[in-house]
Amino acid sequence: MPETLSIKRARRRAGHGVQDKRTLSEVFPSTATDAGAVGFVLATLARKSGPVLWVQDRLSFKETGRPYLPGIGAQRPVVRVATGRPADVLWAMEEGLRCKALAAVIGEVWGDPAVLDFTASKRLALRAEAAGVACWLIRRAASPDLSAARDRWRITSLPSALHPDDPTAPGDPRWRAELFKSRTRKPGTWGVSYDRAANRLDFDAPFRDGAVAEGDGAPRQRAAR
Repeated sequence: MPETLSIKRARRRAGHGVQDKRTLSEVFPSTATDAGAVGFVLATLARKSGPVLWVQDRLSFKETGRPYLPGIGAQRPVVRVATGRPADVLWAMEEGLRCKALAAVIGEVWGDPAVLDFTASKRLALRAEAAGVACWLIRRAASPDLSAARDRWRITSLPSALHPDDPTAPGDPRWRAELFKSRTRKPGTWGVSYDRAANRLDFDAPFRDGAVAEGDGAPRQRAAR
């Protein structure tokens, strides 16, 4: 069954270029402890492209725990750093962005600390782009104030897709992803699924497109309407 035009356009606008983008992006989980944001960020990274530097402040670690490294997979080694203050997170991230061998630098900051202002975010963006290293800030319990991040996302976990072999087991993860600010793409909201086998994010039609956004079906089911 051919895809609808709206689905093709959605993938062109959102899907292409999201994976492993080498600049600063921000993610705001819909609830402070929603782990879906972490999964979304990891899904954007290329496999076997180097270790990931992961930095958390004290509140993020206390409220959400440390990354579950066995679940991330041996193909994606993680160098984990736990710090006390948001200022230390930003310092560690900047230092990490000097290392071009890293696949990505991920930082988790809780709330709206004064130290994380426009200047701090601009420093991260410029460092990431100069080094060619993807940089993600996960902003928990935070407000989307002024920032130099090139892309800013709100992420909400959705029920997983059906497992192809076991209907009682969870399948590939899914999210509701809202790109509410971007310097290079048109903002929008999509249903996103992650194909683990192919390491690929698939963007469905934008939620605002009522002709294809009803229900919770697979893309081919929506295209058949």
